[in-house]
Amino acid sequence: MYALINGRIFTSEETLEQHAVVIENALIKSLVLTSTLPNDIKKIDLQGLNVSPGFIDLQLNGCGGRLFNDDISVETLDIMHKTNLRHGTTHYLATLITANDAQIKHALETVKNYKQNHSSVIGLHLEGPYINRQKKGIHDPDQIRPYDLDMIKLMADYGGDTLKVVTLAPELTTTEIIQLLIKNNITVSAGHSLSDYNTAQHAFQAGISMATHLFNAMPSISARTPGLAAAILDNPNVFAGIIVDGVHVDYPLVKLAKKLKHQHLFLVTDAVSPAGTNMTAFKLGPHNIQVKNGQCIAEDGTIGGSALTMNNAIINCVNHVGIELAEALRMATLYPAKAINQGHHLGKIAPGYSADLAIFDNSLNVTAAVSAGQWHDTLK
Repeated sequence: MYALINGRIFTSEETLEQHAVVIENALIKSLVLTSTLPNDIKKIDLQGLNVSPGFIDLQLNGCGGRLFNDDISVETLDIMHKTNLRHGTTHYLATLITANDAQIKHALETVKNYKQNHSSVIGLHLEGPYINRQKKGIHDPDQIRPYDLDMIKLMADYGGDTLKVVTLAPELTTTEIIQLLIKNNITVSAGHSLSDYNTAQHAFQAGISMATHLFNAMPSISARTPGLAAAILDNPNVFAGIIVDGVHVDYPLVKLAKKLKHQHLFLVTDAVSPAGTNMTAFKLGPHNIQVKNGQCIAEDGTIGGSALTMNNAIINCVNHVGIELAEALRMATLYPAKAINQGHHLGKIAPGYSADLAIFDNSLNVTAAVSAGQWHDTLK
């Protein structure tokens, strides 16, 4: 047992000073006035730094020089976790973009086995392959295909603990498939789609409760064709991830989305291998991607993921969108936890919640993290 003292604590519900976070094993035991701590408890002095719940990334393709699609392995997941901690992210969904059935099965088994001994990976996010080829983005068009009911049933079998999110195009699926997935505790997310407004709203009524990288890989809103993006903005119950790197979505549009989505807008990085590194180029499938000024751009001009880290997404919200720090932190903690029905134990600093925390200065430079109760000095 130990206590974190002398920090400004963002609990997700309030901001506290002169309080201590008491951690026992992998859980938060209590949140108390520092003056009431017993003398014999071990104390870690935060020296005025900020502490918040650990950040949660529901769309992480890779980082630290590794891409999950290229190397579906425990080693890749470990490297992603260690890289994440340096930027305050304590939990993530390993994300596999459009791949063949053998790779999907391998990813499901790898994440299932990894989760038995590691809490950092919440589960798997399958982004594709049942998406619209016309909105493929960087996804391999040769692997995009109509849904296979046998594969959908196999995915459903991994629901609950392993498979957490499936991104698909609403116009290319059925109510029966959506409900099969959600009945097995899988969040269905709309993305990489040409869906019109009415089709999207029907899909939301059928159970789709999330949207993948709002505004990206979906039609732009126009006067007579509101499309999927407008349906997402118009539906108060649909959560939406958004990439706030200044490249994927212009900041005024992030501001508008925040005004309309309120607590249902959360941050994702959509990061690929260069995130957390100094890489200037990498391969993503058949594409050669150049990394310039934080942008990952393929030879044909297509955006190939991001080099964004979650702490930078938060500071972009504060500095460029005008969102208060406490709310920007909720966009990276509480709201993604709620989006995948994990809000009962992640996303808050409260007794009984997971002891996963980010410690950072006022510029969002992460100096330490707590992962499953264990202290990590990220500057070493």
